[in-house]
Amino acid sequence: MGMGRRERDRQDVLFVTAQQLPKSQGHAFYKRLNRLLSEAGFDRDIEKLCEPYYQPTGTRGRPSVPPGVYFRMLMVGYFEGIGSQRGIAWRCADSLSLREFLGVPLTEATPDHSTLSRVRDRLPLEVHQEVFRLVLQLAAQQGLLKGKTVAVDSTTLEADAAMKSIVRRDTGEDWKAYVIGLMKKEGVIEKGDEPSDEEVRRFDKKRKNKKVSNAEWVSTTDPSARITKLKDGRTHLAYKAEHVVDIDTELILAAEVYHGDHSDTKTLCDSVMEAQTHLSEAGLEAQIEEAVADKGYHAAEQLELVTSVGVRTYVPEPKRRGESRLSAKPVEQQRAVKGNRRRTKTAKNKRLQRLRSERVERSFAHVCDTGGSRRTWLRGIDKVRKRLLTSALVRNLGLVMRKLFGIGTPRGLQGEGGSAGLMQLAWLLIAAMKNLWDTHARLGARPTESRLQLLTVGGPQEYALRSTGC
Repeated sequence: MGMGRRERDRQDVLFVTAQQLPKSQGHAFYKRLNRLLSEAGFDRDIEKLCEPYYQPTGTRGRPSVPPGVYFRMLMVGYFEGIGSQRGIAWRCADSLSLREFLGVPLTEATPDHSTLSRVRDRLPLEVHQEVFRLVLQLAAQQGLLKGKTVAVDSTTLEADAAMKSIVRRDTGEDWKAYVIGLMKKEGVIEKGDEPSDEEVRRFDKKRKNKKVSNAEWVSTTDPSARITKLKDGRTHLAYKAEHVVDIDTELILAAEVYHGDHSDTKTLCDSVMEAQTHLSEAGLEAQIEEAVADKGYHAAEQLELVTSVGVRTYVPEPKRRGESRLSAKPVEQQRAVKGNRRRTKTAKNKRLQRLRSERVERSFAHVCDTGGSRRTWLRGIDKVRKRLLTSALVRNLGLVMRKLFGIGTPRGLQGEGGSAGLMQLAWLLIAAMKNLWDTHARLGARPTESRLQLLTVGGPQEYALRSTGC
């Protein structure tokens, strides 16, 4: 056989028939996800939700990208761990199996990153919340929702803005001008002198009390971002993300985004009530009865608000210096704090705290780390809320897929344990089908379809999934 050589200069083909277009067998995970969404009427429901925000059908102008394609591209971003819209658009355009998942033929171009931005800006936050509730309904139909006990925790999301972009709220001067003013005030330089960048950095590095306050500084790039200390110890502009998770099923019932300077002692009640709103608006009968959080959420005002809506709290009380000032607070707050203190001393609280630390942190690991949302590439708190809410609903969709098909992400097929398990299951099914074939042969009957042929065509993974009813 002669060696093939790659053509250096290749002339573009003028005409290509449909039979000559490249084809893909598709990805087993995305095929089943598409089937699940089709059976649930996902595209029909979201098109009905998005219809008021577009021109009536038949008017002048080019049709927009279908809402189902927009949300599927964001699903790809979560499942593939891609945080930026440019990366999502490139990945979808480059993959034949993802083109099939989106429903975009090879004769058409996949949506680019600017199209994703326009669709996101056109659809308000309420539409993304409704889609989130549709996935909650789907999870409830599969028996994955209880909603009785929820766990609350927060993390930080790095904003798409640098610290060098901050300016003074009162004067509008940037950091360099502010430091030069301090140098003139302390007499390091004369009023008419202009120090070099190196002199400014040296002075700024040696001076003390370099704290910056969100009340005095604001970012010109993203005014919604706040100066925050991240989980790794760095000081950066960031947002605060808070998850409310069903502690029994690990479903995310609410994914809220607050300004980075909002402390945990101010957001507990808002997040729990948002989760209950999602359940009620989705038409589900689940009622939140218990809320579990760490000691950072302990505040008499928040405990009283949560208790007033019929939710029992399990929030450990931090050790504080000095005497307790509980007696100076209103009677309702005293009652809420004492009831919470009594519940946190039980064995049930220890069990709930272990589950909280395990399952809420797992939701952050999936959404923020492997899901690509730890670093946001959007500016404005509403845009960040839309993106985080979409990542949360896709994570819930992955839990549904895991229950139905045993695999919650496309990367689960590539893992060592997943592949080994599927191969083992495939060979067990091969042996079972061979015995069934021999039994039919002895009785003089033959099966209507050869499962061994199915194995040859689709491979062990396809054979195993289809043979188990997937």
